[in-house]
Amino acid sequence: MGTLSETWFADGYIDFELKKYTLLSYLQDIHRAFNENKLYPQLADIIFHYNNLRAFRENKQLMQQQFPKRLTGIDLEKLMLLYEKVSADDELMNELEEIIAYSLEEMNNTIRDGTEIFEFVQDKLRISPVGLVPLENTSGYLLLCDGRYSDTLVYTYHLTIFERHDEQFRGIRTEYVEAYTKDLIHTCEHIKTILIRKNSQLSNPAVYCVETPLVLPVNETLLPVAKRSLVRYIALHAA
Repeated sequence: MGTLSETWFADGYIDFELKKYTLLSYLQDIHRAFNENKLYPQLADIIFHYNNLRAFRENKQLMQQQFPKRLTGIDLEKLMLLYEKVSADDELMNELEEIIAYSLEEMNNTIRDGTEIFEFVQDKLRISPVGLVPLENTSGYLLLCDGRYSDTLVYTYHLTIFERHDEQFRGIRTEYVEAYTKDLIHTCEHIKTILIRKNSQLSNPAVYCVETPLVLPVNETLLPVAKRSLVRYIALHAA
């Protein structure tokens, strides 16, 4: 996948046609991945750059309020220095504004395409708890099975919470454990029993099964969508 630097729109020679070519080449790579039903890391990357452009377009105070480093990973110091460097040059700023306006529109269209794929996959997922769910369900196991119905992939999961102003956001970390052949013996309930025997520290873990009839790239699409869907599922059922 082609990559862009955090300040690609103002690096080197600032020229609309040049930056347009750079952007379209990047977006072409993104669309190629989307056409293969591969969402990540492409979708997350373009959303980062979209937010980065919006951050630059706003004033410094708004950048500090809306785009904290720990949440988005945006290098605010670099953006601020860049803003100070070009803000005094009206002609340069006009060129940048044209580049940014065009880029935001094109990126937004591409993000919409990726979001449509994400939502389509999400709608085809079925999440169900395996057995009784303990009150403490911030850690446990995610069982993933796609339309090939050949294997059940097992991951540990751990929910994380981070804050921005007065809002809380939930994230999730997963780690691959192993795969079980999907047959009459290795049901989700039996897999849960095996996992409990192997890990005595989790005597009654929260276990969720995520199933879909779709066949998709696991690491690039199915697992990321399943993770985000599980976060939403747990949040809804905890309310």
